[in-house]
Amino acid sequence: MNTDVLLAVNGTLMRGLELNPNMLAAGATFVREAVTKPTYRLWSIGDRHPAMIRVRSGGVGVAVEVWSVPPAGLASILCKEPPGLSIGKITLADGSEVLGVLGEPILCEGEKEISHYGSWRDYADRISTK
Repeated sequence: MNTDVLLAVNGTLMRGLELNPNMLAAGATFVREAVTKPTYRLWSIGDRHPAMIRVRSGGVGVAVEVWSVPPAGLASILCKEPPGLSIGKITLADGSEVLGVLGEPILCEGEKEISHYGSWRDYADRISTK
């Protein structure tokens, strides 16, 4: 019986990015790419990592990766995340709910909103070519 939990990540935990080794060390396995329901906004926190927040209106679909994570690994992933990020329930475009990485609203104050990019990877690619 598989007791792993599904975790949607939207930033540096994604495949090939800076904190992806934290996923692998926790025993997580990639499941699929997905998009959230268009009820989220995305901010760049100092151009180091994103923060995704659920909003009442004006949201967009944000590209995420869904991973299968052993329950014990979930705590180790969260403990290594930057301050202000947490795990909560998110809704994917297909209507399913999974755990996901979310930002605290205060973390986004004064930061650059990047929702129109639709993903951290697209934004990060854009700033790395400047």
